Amino acid sequence: MKRLCFITLILIALLLSSCAPVLREEVMRAASFDFPVYDMRSNPAAYKGKLFALGGIIVQTKFTEEGSVIEAVYVPVDSRGNLKDIGALNERYLAIFSRDKGLLDPLIYRKNREITLAGEFIDIRRARIDEMLYAYPVFEIKEIYLWRETVYYPYYPYWYYPYYPYWYEPWPWWRPWGPWWRYHSPYWW
Repeated sequence: MKRLCFITLILIALLLSSCAPVLREEVMRAASFDFPVYDMRSNPAAYKGKLFALGGIIVQTKFTEEGSVIEAVYVPVDSRGNLKDIGALNERYLAIFSRDKGLLDPLIYRKNREITLAGEFIDIRRARIDEMLYAYPVFEIKEIYLWRETVYYPYYPYWYYPYYPYWYEPWPWWRPWGPWWRYHSPYWW
């Protein structure tokens, strides 16, 4: 009986932890999720000092005098901090991680990695993207989560010939119409 209760408690704990947000709950409750990034450019005073939860795909990370600066493409997040679809609007933003909190290494926070962060809106900063002058909304990072990198492996069927030893054939040797007969016969057909 004790063992059954112990297993039940472990399963309940696992289920509850799987529903946890990627950032701390108190930060997620205080942050705004649905907000127009393009509206921040026209009226930055209305958003200044507010906390926002936003996701992104990293364009670049660099060290500056302020600390680590991440330039990212905006991706909206849900109430748990999971990334939603990118959508039609491709907005960019800057997120600053101050030097007194530490550094975000550009080797780890590299291009095309996905992040979720809670940041306080500071202001609008103008900088260039190639030849175009762009107005970036700037956030001070309160908390950040780096998503696991997705790696796609090519799939080869189990019978793919070049990866098997030279003596192995997927078809039995007594079938003359199988590949063994073709590869080992004096006439290639």
